[in-house]
Parts: sequence; structure tokens; C-alpha cells
Amino acid sequence: MPVLVITGTGTEVGKTITTAAVAAAAVAAGRSVAVLKPAQTGVRPDERGDADEAARLAGPVTTLELARYPEPLAPATAARRAGLPPVRPSEVAEAAGKLAAEHEVVLVEGAGGLLVRFDDAGGTLADVARLLDASVLVVASAGLGTLNTTELTARELRARQLDLLGVVVGSWPNEPDLASRCNLADLPVVAKAPLLGAVPEGVGLLRPADFRAAAPSWLARPLGGTWDAEEFAVAQAAK
Repeated sequence: MPVLVITGTGTEVGKTITTAAVAAAAVAAGRSVAVLKPAQTGVRPDERGDADEAARLAGPVTTLELARYPEPLAPATAARRAGLPPVRPSEVAEAAGKLAAEHEVVLVEGAGGLLVRFDDAGGTLADVARLLDASVLVVASAGLGTLNTTELTARELRARQLDLLGVVVGSWPNEPDLASRCNLADLPVVAKAPLLGAVPEGVGLLRPADFRAAAPSWLARPLGGTWDAEEFAVAQAAK
């Protein structure tokens, strides 16, 4: 897993916290890690971005942000409205490649979903994954509606002949409803890929030391963790 592209099924699904958890698990295993955020939107110059937040939680990781736009919009739209140059997939791939030459793990966190546009030519995170020949991790929400968005994302990845490593639930509710519990079984079916973790809601508020200690327990073995999908589903069904 030298380069892993992390996308969401939409916005606010827990992508940054999941990225931080994957980074923390890799750091705990003694691996050197870099987090690349191609385009940060909706953040002032003096505010922390997603890559910075991942580093705050995960520990000693290298961070790189290629562009920042003030309005909370798709990167292509935000760049155009700000009168700033867009980020192109080739630039993201080049930056990720340079980081991979110096780090054992490079996590490329997208903005929103897989097909959110970086530029007016239609470049997306899917194009970045293709240029890098990298696997893609999909972060999904837990509840009603997630099966549709997850399947659409997985279908698009397969149509582009990109490798879908698996799905992580980015914010598992403290009190899951029936739909959320059922989705533990249905998500890997619609994605045709394994469920690789469930990150508890609210863990971004933990002390960094506590976050780092717990992160491997939220992620399955392919992501450097100890989480088991079957055991988790049984435990949730018993609640």
C-alpha cells in the first residue's frame, strides 16, 4: 500500500478522520507516512486544513496541501470563483509520487466524492488513482441511503478498472439504528469489496494520544488494524 487514494461517498462522511486513523495505524506499525490533500476548500489561510487535522490526530506524519480555496465548493468551482489556478490530476500524481519516494505510505485524501472536479477539464480523484495505479478506499456513511451512494461509487471504480480496496464506515453511530446495523452486511455486497472498518462517531474529539492508541481497533488487517467485520456485526446485533 505505498499510495492509497481515499474518497468518500459524499461530503461529511468521516473521510478526514478515517484518513487520520489509517495514518495512525501505519505510524503505530513503524511506517513513515505522508498525507496529501490536493485541494482544500472552505478554509481560511490561517485555519487548519484536513491534512493538518489528520496529522494532529495521527502523530508524526508529513503533510502536503497543493491548493487552498476560500469558498466551501467543489475545487474546480472554488478555484474559478477565486481566480486561482486549479489543481490538475497530473500535478496530484506527481506530488504523490515524490512523497512515495520518501515515505512507506502515502494517503491521498480527496474532496467530497470520487467524481468531484478538480478543474474545468473534468479531472477528478479517479484520474489521480489511475495515474498512480493506486488502490482506492471508499469512506461511507452508516445509515439510510448509504447503499446507493456506495454502489454508485464502486461501479464507477470498476468501470474505470480501478482497484477498490474496501469500504470503511466513517462515523459509526453510538446508537445505531436498524438501517445502520443492516448495512454492515449489505455494504460489502453492493460494493463487491470488503468492509474494512467502522470509525466511531466523535473520535476526532479524543486526545491525540487516545486516538492513536485506539485507531487500529477501528480498522481491519489490510489497513494495519485488528478490527473484524463479522465480530463487529455480531456485537452490534446484540445491542
